[in-house]
Amino acid sequence: MALARRLLRLRPHLGTFPLSSPTPSPSRLLRPRTYISDMRRSAFVDRLLRSVRSEISAVENTVTPPSPTPPAPFNVEERPGEPWARLRRVFPAADGEGEEEEEVRVDATLVDGALPPSRSGSDTGGPPRFHISVKVEVSKAARPGLVLTFECSAWPDEMEVRSVFPVRRGGPASVQQFVGPQFSELDEEMQNALRDYLEQRGVTDDLAAFLHAYMAKKEHTEVTRWLKNIERHIKK
Repeated sequence: MALARRLLRLRPHLGTFPLSSPTPSPSRLLRPRTYISDMRRSAFVDRLLRSVRSEISAVENTVTPPSPTPPAPFNVEERPGEPWARLRRVFPAADGEGEEEEEVRVDATLVDGALPPSRSGSDTGGPPRFHISVKVEVSKAARPGLVLTFECSAWPDEMEVRSVFPVRRGGPASVQQFVGPQFSELDEEMQNALRDYLEQRGVTDDLAAFLHAYMAKKEHTEVTRWLKNIERHIKK
């Protein structure tokens, strides 16, 4: 009872005492935190820029691959910023009619695969063989809506045909087109005839070697461009 009476006597004065420590205003709290956050963000950006610039310097200081000359009469279409290249040429009609020509279009990716070196016991067979995916389209001026398509693999010293099939341009695209058997499953005589057909149009082992040299140069250029675009974006 004595304690209760004491609390009743103190009640009028309780309102004059803070029940907890005063809470700083939001503005007083936000200023230091925002300042620290800005410092951390600036340090992070500086670190990222140093890393990117170091990579740019390393790429620019490597030996730049030479610019190879495309095998005549192919012309290369420059495609900056894209991971592939296109070559075109016009091939005269083989039947001697004069008016009908063929356009040969070659689309090639950057290096997109590799085969490990062959092994014999514990000995390696050399460096890996790098692979480039290549699509060759042959169209005739008299029938531009029909294209004979070859899917190939370009190795450093060999153009390998994987499949061949006709494609119609301009019409509705089929959900899944039948592309026939694999090239390796065809009769050997037909395989040789199709290889001769491509070689007459300039799609040869020499073209495969050119594509590897060209893509090495392009990859060097694209990596440099990619890094500088990142640097430009971070600095903004």
